Amino acid sequence: MLSSSSTAVKNLPLKRRLCFLLKLVCFVSSVLIFCEFLIYYVVIFQCRWPNVKGGAHMAEKETSVLKAIILADTHLLGEIKGHWLDKLRREWQMERSFQTALWLLQPDIVFILGDVFDEGKWSSPQAWADDVRRFQKMFRHSVFTELVVIAGNHDIGFHYEMTTYKVNRFEKVFNFTSGKLITRKGINFVLVNSVAMEGDGCAVCSTTEAKLVALSHKLNCSQQKPNHSNKRCSDVEKLPASEPILLQHYPLYRKSDAECTGEDSAPPEEKNIPFKEKYDVLSQEASQKLLWWFQPRLILSGHTHSACEVLHAGKIPEISVPSFSWRNRNNPSFIMGSITPTDFSLQKCFLPFESRVFTIYCAAGALLVILVLAHVQLLTPPFYFAQRLISKHKAV
Repeated sequence: MLSSSSTAVKNLPLKRRLCFLLKLVCFVSSVLIFCEFLIYYVVIFQCRWPNVKGGAHMAEKETSVLKAIILADTHLLGEIKGHWLDKLRREWQMERSFQTALWLLQPDIVFILGDVFDEGKWSSPQAWADDVRRFQKMFRHSVFTELVVIAGNHDIGFHYEMTTYKVNRFEKVFNFTSGKLITRKGINFVLVNSVAMEGDGCAVCSTTEAKLVALSHKLNCSQQKPNHSNKRCSDVEKLPASEPILLQHYPLYRKSDAECTGEDSAPPEEKNIPFKEKYDVLSQEASQKLLWWFQPRLILSGHTHSACEVLHAGKIPEISVPSFSWRNRNNPSFIMGSITPTDFSLQKCFLPFESRVFTIYCAAGALLVILVLAHVQLLTPPFYFAQRLISKHKAV
């Protein structure tokens, strides 16, 4: 059987063999281009910016709407735990997702809610520099889009690993401070180093809390009515009177993910596992402090790698943003926010599912094998195969 098949292959005209080989190359190239490039455009093209309440009145003031993308937990692999093939696959997925989203959606600002790196908590200066270089390549952006990055526990370490050196190293690269306020289009965003909300009086923790208290005072003074006289606010720089949006890595305190819903919420077997304070979520005390200091209209957090929406004090929504990486989720996503000084509207945008890309590759591989076998006459139609069996039986 093998000798006859090899003879059949040799007897094929050279032109026919070359033509078939060219078709195979085109087929494989098409599959690769679709799975590694075009699929991101096909999927993200379906995402739309949400409309902010206000109807025609808001349409006239479209320029006042800030278009923000919020993502979390990219976890760029390091030199210790990261295999080169895993790095290549995950980083290519995030780079293509990010660059495609920028090109199609053209946001004004992008927030990354911590755990940018996987090994920032223990990486050497050389490894840190390499990780930063790869991050800047993957998340490159034009001057028309601002990128704001917040520290997570994998960037500077959990509280017991956090040092001033690691915090300063992160702040130098990303222009981030442990308590910072940025204002864009009249909208106030408070950036919190939630790792430093331990409440034990450590150097970084004390500095962070002092900055947050000062920001709270400044925001509270800015929200007072012009005719309201308050000597404590007389020398305070006035900010837009917009209720702030809180951005941080750790979620505020909640017992578990039991009440979370949606296809990208935590798996059923994990939902009822109690969260550990100061590890999975902020402590109750730290959470109450942040709510009391800022009275935010929205809280955005990461860390859990899964989606969740909860209400604090019965009125303040917190959105936990799922991981952006295939390494942590089969169905990563990001949040699209249309935000004004008085309102906001959020919409989730899913990225290509890793399982679907894998399925396409498997289907294409199976089809490729069938085509090759059919071409070299190792795969014959059922009629001829049955006829050959009958002929052999009669010969016997």
